[in-house]
Amino acid sequence: MELPIDHFRLLGVSPSANAEEVLRAFQLRLDRPPKQGFTYEVLAQRSELLRLSADLLSNPAERQSYELALIEGSSGLELSSNREVAGLLLLWESNASFQAFKLAKKALQPPQTPALGSGRESDLTLIAALACRDASIEEQACRRYASGADLLQEGIQLLQRMGKLVEERKTLESDLETLLPYRILDLLSRDKEDEKSHQEGLMLLEDFVNKRGGLEGKRNSEKIAGLNQNDFELFFLQIRKFLTAKEQSKIYVNWYRRGSEDAGFLAAFALIAYGFSSRKPELLQEARKYLRNININGFDPMPLIGCLDLLLGDVTQAESRFRSSSDEKLKDWLDNYPGETLGALCDYCRNWLKKDVLVGFSDVEIQAVNLDDWFASQEVQVYVEQLEAKGALGIAKAGFSFLSSLAPEQRIENNSSRNFEEHADLPMPGGALDENLKERSFKSILDTKEFFLRSNLVKKIISKYSSTFELIKNSDFKSFILKRPIYTSSLAFIGLFILGISLGSLTQRKPSQNNNINNISKSEFTKPEDIKKRDNASSKIENNKEKLDFNKLIPLTSSDPSNQEIQSLVELWLEGKADILNGLESQFLSSVARASLFNRVIEQRKKDKLLGQRQVIDTNITSINIVQKSDRRIAADVELNYQDKMISSSGEILSETVIPSLKVKYIIGKNKKNWLIVDYISGN
Repeated sequence: MELPIDHFRLLGVSPSANAEEVLRAFQLRLDRPPKQGFTYEVLAQRSELLRLSADLLSNPAERQSYELALIEGSSGLELSSNREVAGLLLLWESNASFQAFKLAKKALQPPQTPALGSGRESDLTLIAALACRDASIEEQACRRYASGADLLQEGIQLLQRMGKLVEERKTLESDLETLLPYRILDLLSRDKEDEKSHQEGLMLLEDFVNKRGGLEGKRNSEKIAGLNQNDFELFFLQIRKFLTAKEQSKIYVNWYRRGSEDAGFLAAFALIAYGFSSRKPELLQEARKYLRNININGFDPMPLIGCLDLLLGDVTQAESRFRSSSDEKLKDWLDNYPGETLGALCDYCRNWLKKDVLVGFSDVEIQAVNLDDWFASQEVQVYVEQLEAKGALGIAKAGFSFLSSLAPEQRIENNSSRNFEEHADLPMPGGALDENLKERSFKSILDTKEFFLRSNLVKKIISKYSSTFELIKNSDFKSFILKRPIYTSSLAFIGLFILGISLGSLTQRKPSQNNNINNISKSEFTKPEDIKKRDNASSKIENNKEKLDFNKLIPLTSSDPSNQEIQSLVELWLEGKADILNGLESQFLSSVARASLFNRVIEQRKKDKLLGQRQVIDTNITSINIVQKSDRRIAADVELNYQDKMISSSGEILSETVIPSLKVKYIIGKNKKNWLIVDYISGN
């Protein structure tokens, strides 16, 4: 047998070691033989091989000749048959575990099979078991988990065939069990072209979940792969991004049929994602039944089912679902939405899709959720018309067309879950060699605020659904124009359509007044001669702000606010916000901003105060452009010079930010008679 090792590695010394160092290493190896249960015979042969290596390397002439042979390409050590086992033992001790395992396995197979019950058989089997585990650990340290698992399976099969070393076999089986989630992650994360590995990963995943008793882990889940419920949820979150919406919908449905309630919720979301992204509206119908069957305390499916109604063209039914919700805050938001009810439903639906539904799939892009494209799809139109023909849609039969005067949709970032993947790495499995990677434990990840799934997978997802409403309530969303001509031949449609046009004409708002600030009433402002003329809504403003009589401006009740009034309202907001964050009082901020926006400022001040800090903010509006204006909603693009300083209680400047040209979109809505700042979105 030829061993893939030289005398230096076999003895464990550097090629630059002198004779004294060689002899010292030799003595140390003799004094520390392996204690795993090898026979006296193989240990004696081990000592003899070490002595031969030490004699050669400590003899100058023999060493020089050997080093020359190495330079010329000589490699490996040729051993006689009676020293092969000892050579494999030394090979394993030299951290060449993979080679030692393969050679030991080969030596145990025909035609080299040792005599049954012999010491040679016993020693070779033990070397194979030890080398197999160490080789697997080395693969895991390089994040080749599937390869590490394959080695463990080879070792287990070998020990089963030999009928020896029961305890060592159990250790390998335990290691293989612990490695399962890492193995799945390795297989699923490979290149999409590696279809074989992907399918193997899917099969292992399904088997893993079935053994656990579903996503909930009903069958002593902590004994399976060594993951508790929180650890499993973290693992599951990692692998979702490697699966398509179609794949996820299939496996969730299978798990749900096997009794996993949590899988029913995920199946609904996966079906909606698959249906919406591939323009398959029939999948939305299928998802509806899973949402209806979810029986979780505190979960209200009505708004979600309402979103499905909206996507299937039934606006009347969608609104009815929202109105029947048990969430009083949602209904209040819907009643006070600064625009049409349809716009509110579309905002909610679009944001729900983007933030909760279309995430966690390898083939679904969520850069923008375009409902225009959805309703313009021929597949969607045909399906909706089929529903209409069956009498399934109420508003559709009336020939409703999705008409809205709202502007295109606004992109909103979700900071709460934006960078979770950065913290979602599994820890290294037991026995990994990389100490730094060992420290990346589940616990440290579970303690982070960004952790998406804490104690229950579905409960957390459900809580995210409810946050959709909060996000919409506290944000500006521009809407869009949805046009879907619907065919009908009934006289009822004609009657309802004519009635709708008539009502629309009666309720049409008056044309907006001239936006020129020269039309501003002199009674509203102090020193009107000091207010400089502006050409239009986008005209530049001098750095020296015009001073208004705030007492006369608050509250702003004009039926059609002028550009100057809008600008002044924004200036009041900026000044009041700056006063509060600086630790001062503001007498008017609550009168110019919605309560939720005002409370947001108060909460920020409380946080700063606890830290012994305050913010000094200086702003100066340089331009303003009114981009949307209706009876109840105004959107203005504002450009301003911005500077803030974070100051400690001792007066030290902790941080400073300067933005010469900060672009902010302000949304102004009418609450009963008063105009208020509803929200703002920074464009920088």
